[in-house]
Amino acid sequence: MNKYKRNMKKLWWFIWEDDSIYSWIVNIILAFVLIKFLVYPALGFLLGTSYPVVAVVSGSMEHDGSFDNWWNSRAICSIAACKQKDWYNEKGITKDEFKTFIFKNGFNTGDIIILLGKKPKDIQIGDVIVFTSNKPYPIIHRVISKKYESNKIYFETKGDHNPAKGEDDMSILEDNVIGKGVFKIPYLGWIKIGFFKIIEWPIKIIGNIVG
Repeated sequence: MNKYKRNMKKLWWFIWEDDSIYSWIVNIILAFVLIKFLVYPALGFLLGTSYPVVAVVSGSMEHDGSFDNWWNSRAICSIAACKQKDWYNEKGITKDEFKTFIFKNGFNTGDIIILLGKKPKDIQIGDVIVFTSNKPYPIIHRVISKKYESNKIYFETKGDHNPAKGEDDMSILEDNVIGKGVFKIPYLGWIKIGFFKIIEWPIKIIGNIVG
């Protein structure tokens, strides 16, 4: 028993007091395990979604400069090049209406978005949703239309920064919606993005060597 206590004290000291690189590595692993298997599932249960927290990894929702600068930036309308204001006007969305939308000034690569599980019938035009598509990663875009077909709800979305809708924005089935964005934490997501880039770097090197 005494030996067990001594070993536990050594382990405790190694994790919380030791300043060696090995202790730092163990701390990072422990933090990752706790967040992934305890904190993240608990948040998912409370918020009603399997993805309660997402890091923004693309610039598709960014606004360049002020709202007015973005509103007058380049877009592609149904028949010709135009401005964002013209694109949204074609969809029946006015400037005043857009200003009432959540994240009306968009958000940036590296931001963290908190998601809330939401029934599809309660998701409205202007909401920002995360959904799955043919891509290997979820997409976060703004809802610009909603329709009912055969007792199913379909959404269309667009990234604020994008000049027009993409192929993945068309006819998003309600079952593919993961959650609705409700809160933004600026730039904190760069920790996650940086972590995965650090992991990818040696994997790419090994892959090049093997290849």
